Amino acid sequence: MIEEIVREHLKTILDVPVLMEEENEEKKYILIEKTGGSEADYIKHATLAIQSFSTPLYSAAELNEEVKKAMKRIAERDDVCRCELNSDYNYTDTKRKKYRYQAVFNIAYY
Repeated sequence: MIEEIVREHLKTILDVPVLMEEENEEKKYILIEKTGGSEADYIKHATLAIQSFSTPLYSAAELNEEVKKAMKRIAERDDVCRCELNSDYNYTDTKRKKYRYQAVFNIAYY
């Protein structure tokens, strides 16, 4: 499962909790969400949104930059053949008043 591969990869590089669902009230953490996927010729493709939560907003932006740097290295794994940044942007949750950035990645894996 690509979410678990990415979660384990980010946990080894970043010094913040890396979650697949919001299960606690940490002030600084990463949340991974798969937003789409496909498979062709035994190669799987996934689109993942990785959200960086922190306070203040600048800290969320810095964490987003750390995520992008870490994700550049994920293709070094044997089970991931490509990772491309689709987009990243300020994605502050105004309803819950939580600062966050979101980086969207297209990943090809086995």
